Amino acid sequence: MTDQIADGAAVACNPRTVAEAEALVRHVVSLFMPWDVDALVDGFTDDCVVRFGALDEFRGRDTLRTFFETRRRQQPDYVLQKQVRALMNDTITNQWQGTWRDGDTGAVRNVTGFETWQMRDGRIAVWEAAFNFVADDGAGDVTQLFAGA
Repeated sequence: MTDQIADGAAVACNPRTVAEAEALVRHVVSLFMPWDVDALVDGFTDDCVVRFGALDEFRGRDTLRTFFETRRRQQPDYVLQKQVRALMNDTITNQWQGTWRDGDTGAVRNVTGFETWQMRDGRIAVWEAAFNFVADDGAGDVTQLFAGA
């Protein structure tokens, strides 16, 4: 998001309304389909922190670029949906669903999750994501969740 200041120069700012947060999330979704790694990485601060699922925390745009490039190769035909769930101060929370064809096996994969973005100067400074894979047939119930536990 940008704000116009008196001399006409644009300065970055965080979304201040739900509508602005929704617009930012729509823009980010558009960068995943197809994978625009340069633009995705540009949406993060230089010192970004990423906590993505069970991966070890990592920091910085160089590692983030490697992460996105790896996903681009492994997740062809990626289709992503995100919906803003909350905006509070500098933090956006959204729910997301992704579908892709596995780059090695060709199998269709489905995932759903939640994430938070802590924003700084219009860019993501901290990205935290938790997600679950969905059964290929879409089935699942609470008894399967605790089977074998």
